[in-house]
Amino acid sequence: MTTPDHTGHGRFHDQVDHPTAVAAETARFVAAVRNADLAAPVPTCPGWTLADLVKHTGSVQRWFSALLCARIQEPPRTREVDLRLPDQETGYAEWLDESATVAADAFATTEPDLPMWAWGVDQHARFWARRMLFETVLHRVDAELALGLEPAIDRAVAVDGIDEFLVNLPLATSFAPKVANLRGPGRTIGFHTTDGDDAWLVRLRPDGFGLETNGHTADTADTADATVRGTAADLLLLVYGRLPHTAGAIAHEGDEHLLAHWFANSAF
Repeated sequence: MTTPDHTGHGRFHDQVDHPTAVAAETARFVAAVRNADLAAPVPTCPGWTLADLVKHTGSVQRWFSALLCARIQEPPRTREVDLRLPDQETGYAEWLDESATVAADAFATTEPDLPMWAWGVDQHARFWARRMLFETVLHRVDAELALGLEPAIDRAVAVDGIDEFLVNLPLATSFAPKVANLRGPGRTIGFHTTDGDDAWLVRLRPDGFGLETNGHTADTADTADATVRGTAADLLLLVYGRLPHTAGAIAHEGDEHLLAHWFANSAF
């Protein structure tokens, strides 16, 4: 059985070129919204319009890029950054495209292995490229769903995203306070891909929770108190709250109360 990599830089991370993927995902996002009505609501982000979604994603890309360029060594005291946001929403698609260029410039001038502060497990510059990728992927999917399109997610990216989410979730309480509710008497939840042999085992303890195994763990699903199975893409949407665990695309078994507790408190 494979044990988790507590540096946050495990085998899943190495399967994806995060800077390249950020550029590709942003291009797909831009293509989806370029001629869209940006006043359209985004069902997977209640209360948001497509304009809000584009502004959020581009802002995150520019903020993370500023953190990379500053080589931050401690938590930032402000999130203020020069967004250069257009006055008119008609310019938002091009602005998002330019945000990816800002990110690419930051990646090009920052070594991935450079030690940096990060809110997650991996205290290196590469954390921010990986985090930026999944902010972009999920919101690209949100945009496509809002426009009635069928999102596709590259399998390697989806697997890396599931891992990134589960590795860092225990440290997300500062912006996802419900995560603090994820406690239990040693109960376990298994996540298992049906289009591969990737699996993760999470254990809820009285003092919190953590990822116990991530890798080729064929027995994880059989030994967990509750298990969810789906394609890598569907599991990524599941952990981020874009799919309920009761959706037809997800197979689930075991302790239903445990699953309900997990999914009510884990998404961000």
